[in-house]
Amino acid sequence: MLLLFFICWIIFAGDFTIEIMLFGIGVSAAVFWFQCKFLDYSIEKEKNLYRNIKWGIVYAVILILEILKANIGVMHLILSPKYEVEPKLVRFRTDLKTDIARVILANSITLTPGTITVTLEGDEYVVHCLDASMAEGIDDSIFVQLLHQLERKEGGKE
Repeated sequence: MLLLFFICWIIFAGDFTIEIMLFGIGVSAAVFWFQCKFLDYSIEKEKNLYRNIKWGIVYAVILILEILKANIGVMHLILSPKYEVEPKLVRFRTDLKTDIARVILANSITLTPGTITVTLEGDEYVVHCLDASMAEGIDDSIFVQLLHQLERKEGGKE
């Protein structure tokens, strides 16, 4: 977050001089200190964030690719005159351990065209799919596999 605060400072400053940079470092450090003191953040969480940044980038790239694939599928569904759309509600459970991983999965499902997460309660999801074919394999998708890897990395098991 410290690096993010500093990057935001430089972007919003609109100019890059030594004075602006030094003042930005001071302001970023003060905001980071405030965050650590009052918002339950720590240097360890910061280190963990930097360790997992590559997994976040991989996840974002795969999410974008899945969104593009789903867009093509939805366009095919809509534009095909002979195909009958069968909406379906799917319930499934996941064994993701952390709340943040569950929420990321729910948001990834919702961002993918043709599916929307209706509810998430504990580890149970209810997902509306535009067609029954979109419901296949949703409980063990690439998103779930990547989030399992991320949880293992965060837990220090790997």
